[in-house]
Amino acid sequence: MQKRGEDTRTHILEAAQNLFSQMGYDACGVADICQAAGVSKGAFYHHFPSKHAVFMELLEGWLEKLDEQLLAFRAQSADIPSALLLMSGLMNELFQRATSNLPIFLEVWRQACRDNEIRREISAPYFRYQAFFQSMIDEGISEGSLKAVDVQLVSRTIVALGIGILIQGILDLDGADWQQVTRGGIELLIQGLTN
Repeated sequence: MQKRGEDTRTHILEAAQNLFSQMGYDACGVADICQAAGVSKGAFYHHFPSKHAVFMELLEGWLEKLDEQLLAFRAQSADIPSALLLMSGLMNELFQRATSNLPIFLEVWRQACRDNEIRREISAPYFRYQAFFQSMIDEGISEGSLKAVDVQLVSRTIVALGIGILIQGILDLDGADWQQVTRGGIELLIQGLTN
C-alpha cells in the first residue's frame, strides 16, 4: 500500500513538471495534473494541499541535487577560493535544468510579489544559499585564504551573480559561453577577496 502511495506521488510530480513546462504554472490547474497523472483529485489532495505545494516539492528536489554538488566541491577543495572556482563549473548543468523551468520560476516569482506566504517560501532557498556562502567566506577568512571582508555582502554578491548569469544565459540568443562568464566572474571576485 505504501509503495502505491509513493508511486501516485511520483506520478503527480512528474505530470506537474511536464505540464508546468508545457503550459506554464498559471495555465496549469490541479485538474490538468490529475488527468495527466491518471489520479483523482482526492488522490492529489491526499498527497499535496495545493498546486503550489507540488511546485515547491519539485523546486526542493532540484535544489537538493545542487546542494549535494556544492557540498562535494567544498569537501574536495584545498581552500575556499578553489571551492568557489569548482562550483562555477556547475553553470552548464544549471542551464540545462533551468532552461525549461525558468518560465515557471518567473511565474511563481510574479505571484510571490502579490502573496507574502509564497514570497516567504520562494525566498527560503535564496537565504539558505546566502548562509551557505557566508559560512564559506567565514571559513576562507579563518583559514587565511581570503582577506577580512563584509561576509554578508560577498555572499549576496555570489548568489546574485549566479542568478543573474543563469537568467542571462537562458535569455541569450547569441550563445555566449556562460560557463566562461561564470568562471571569469568568480575569478574577479576571488581577486578582490585575496588581494
